[in-house]
Formats: sequence, structure tokens, C-alpha cells
Amino acid sequence: MTTPPPVPMTLLGLLKDHPPDSTACVVPEKDLRVSYGALREQVIACAEALSAAGVKPGDRIGIALPNGLPNVVAFLAASMVGTAAPLNPAYKVDDFRFYIDDTSARVLLLPPNGAEAAREAAGDTVPIIAVDLDESGSVRLSTKDRAPFTAPSVDDVALVLHTSGSTGRPKRVPLTHAQLSIAADNVARTYNLTDQDVSLCVMPLFHVHGLVASTMATLATGGTVIVPAKFNPLSFWRVARDYGATWYSAVPTLHHLLATRAEAGKRPEGAEKLRFIRSCSASLSPQLMSDLETAFGAPVLEAYGMTEAAHQMASNPLPPSDRKPGSVGPNTGTTQIGIMNSEGTLLKSGDRGEVVIRGANVITGYENNPEANASSFTDGWFRTGDQGYLDADGYLLLTGRLKEMINRGGEKISPREIDEVLLGHPAVAEAVAFGTPHPTWGEEVAAAVVLGGEASEADLLAYCKERMADFKRPKQIHITDTIPRTATGKIQRRKVAEVFSGAAS
Repeated sequence: MTTPPPVPMTLLGLLKDHPPDSTACVVPEKDLRVSYGALREQVIACAEALSAAGVKPGDRIGIALPNGLPNVVAFLAASMVGTAAPLNPAYKVDDFRFYIDDTSARVLLLPPNGAEAAREAAGDTVPIIAVDLDESGSVRLSTKDRAPFTAPSVDDVALVLHTSGSTGRPKRVPLTHAQLSIAADNVARTYNLTDQDVSLCVMPLFHVHGLVASTMATLATGGTVIVPAKFNPLSFWRVARDYGATWYSAVPTLHHLLATRAEAGKRPEGAEKLRFIRSCSASLSPQLMSDLETAFGAPVLEAYGMTEAAHQMASNPLPPSDRKPGSVGPNTGTTQIGIMNSEGTLLKSGDRGEVVIRGANVITGYENNPEANASSFTDGWFRTGDQGYLDADGYLLLTGRLKEMINRGGEKISPREIDEVLLGHPAVAEAVAFGTPHPTWGEEVAAAVVLGGEASEADLLAYCKERMADFKRPKQIHITDTIPRTATGKIQRRKVAEVFSGAAS
């Protein structure tokens, strides 16, 4: 029997058919349970408040909130009245200025207190609206007025995120309600999610991993999402136990932190109900996969996702089907996966080339970036920039990145951004940033510089610390006389990384 394709719907539409009294979200810090009925009411109330503040269809709404119920409600409300533009609360002032300007944010949603960098970036030009959780457990905006809003169509852009390239400015990725709802359905079908499932969301809600996999896929099936303010390995299993978590999804960095705290031969109290553990957004080593399964007694399923596909494209399946260590599994849901050579020809299984994708969840183009669109699409296929091959069973194995992104614990960092900050220092003549292997983060940021004046490594590290978010700034800067180049004079970041890897280890 053929499974019918998912029906595109708006994000609020994903919530409409679930019993109003069933639990949609849990806020563990307050031991607060929010029903689907209450969640829908809060989303609509916040959307009406945004409408009264002048937000119209197509307007971008910047969101810089920590994880939690206010973030979930703000995201859904923003998607209904305009377009949500979530931002990393850890950004520095210059980061916020760029993203606020690049999205033409109409308003900025912030916590009632703190968020000084975002406030400074907004200045007098972008109105700030505070989002808070009141004493009754309801999310409220600081603006009290209400006005009706025009409900979006499934083809309207619900979410805009940025993805960085190895060169040039970050690219805007517009994701429609249809693409996001289909993506949520893809995840739900892959793991057989039902209204009995409870997801423990530890990934940030300014990424598609946390938004689509942990949150929207669960809400689409009537399940419950636990949304702590941040990941805490000390309280993780207590929260999982208290609220009956049946699965969680994370990057290998967070899995590693949990695994290193595991007591040999003793399953943590709170792991009993886990049906599976999902890993995505960075490569999972077969050893860590084995360690997790041994420690926590649940199958570990590695998946493959990216912003341009509204997250998941492939995943290892649930038992009894095979999960292959070192593989990200076969394609899932509506996503098709191929391997293409540089000439644009699709290759047969076993042949290595660039991973390409297409499907109803995949974007048709970046916003206002014809150059990137011309290089990123071939005959309707999106070129991921990743290298790999499909085995005889259709499982995808990734062998490297054609693009030179740095992947630090799932955070994709453009090395060009690091270069430009370093080149702003008056003593730096040349700069090349790159990723170096790291046991916890997967990769850490490093750089090599040629000086044209006087500066020490400590000077340059302090300079970067003042100007960059902590996850972006280099932790080692190698001062050298020359930057390695090819015979034609081109800099290859991977070659630079190889030359300095001994010093970085």
C-alpha cells in the first residue's frame, strides 16, 4: 500500500486537529505544562499583537530569544502574521546589525531584560517588543493592542534563515509553510512519531534542527515537546525521567557530553522510555554511536540535514531495518538524493561525487542572490557542496565537504567571515581561517596570519574576542611568514589546515 504524500499546510495548521487538552509543551524550569488549546490561543494572541504593531504579510520579524515556550510561541506567531527571522542570542553587536539589516526586520522580539547587543544593534530604527512568560504560564508581548491579521497561504514564506558560504556574505534561505510542514512530516514518518511521543528539545530554536526535528515534527503528530532554556548535562536525565522523554535529537558534541558522564554498566534513570536517539548536523563517529547505544540502551540513528532542505534529507531507519555506522542512511520522505559529477551528470551507486537533492521540502532559490542560485542548482537539483556516495542499498555515505565551511558542534561558520575580522587588524597583512579537529566540538576555529606590523597571538585573540561571537572566534592563531598556496597562487584552506595541524593539536 502506497503511503499518501504529505498535505502542505501552515504551521498553525499543524496544531489544529489535536485534542485541546493534550499537552503540547513542557517548561521544566517551571514544571509548566501547556495544552494544545492554550498554545493555539497564545500564538493567535501574539500574532494579533504583532499585527497591531504594524507587522504585515511579508515583513520579517527578528527573534533573539533563549529556548523555551516564549520562543516557540513567538516563532509560530511571527510565521502567521509575517515571516520569522530567528537569530542567535549569542551574536555580537555587529552580527545583529548585519542580520537585522539584511532581513529588513520590521520589529525585534527580545526578552524583557538583557540582550544588550541586540538592543544596541536595533538602536532607534527597529522597534523592540518584549516577549515574556507571565505568572499564569502564558506568553505575552509588551504591546497590549490587538488587531486582526491576514492568515498566510501555504506558499508564503514562514521562516528565513541564513546559511554561510565559504566565500561571500551569508545567503538568505526562505522557507515556506509548505516546505516546513512537509519537512516536519518527513521527520515524523521516518521515526513513526505519534501523540504518545515526548521530545526533549536541546537544540537551539534559531536552527532548523531544533525547530523542525525536535519541535514541529512532534507538534505535527500531537506529541509533547520539552523545551528547557538550555542544554544541561547535569539535569538532562532528571528532566527526561520527570516528563517521560521518548527521544531526543542533538549534535555529536552534546551526545559526547552525555556519554562521558555515563556510569559504566548502569543505564541512567530517565532513559527507560527512549525509543531512539537521533544525531544530526555534524558527523557522528561509529565509536560514539556504539558508546551511546551501550550507555543508554536505545538505537542511535544518524541523519543528514541542511537549512536549504528545511532540515532532514536522509536518516538511518528504526529497527528492525539496518542502521549503518558511518552512514547517514537512505533518503527520507519527499527528498530525492543523487550523486553528481562536476559536469552535472548523475552517477551510479558506489561512485563518489557531489551530493545533490530535490523535493517538495527543498528551496527553489536563495533570496536576491542570482549568482548563488546559478551555481547551486543544476537541472532542478540542489548542489549541497558535500561529497559522498550511495551504497548498493541506497544509504548515503559522506566523505568530505567540497565547501570549506567550519563545522563546530553543528554551528556552520564561514571562514571568510573570520578572515575579514582579522584583516581589519592594522598589523595583519594576510589571514586564512580554517577548522582543526577537536575531540568535543568536531572542529574548532583556527587561523594563520602574515603580519605587516607588530602583534602577538594574544593581541589578535583579544581583538577577535571583542568583535566576534565566542563560537566563531579562532582559539589559535598561527603567525607565519607565508601562507601555503597552490602552484597557481590560490589558497586552499584544507592545505593550510594540514600545514598547521601539528601546531594546532
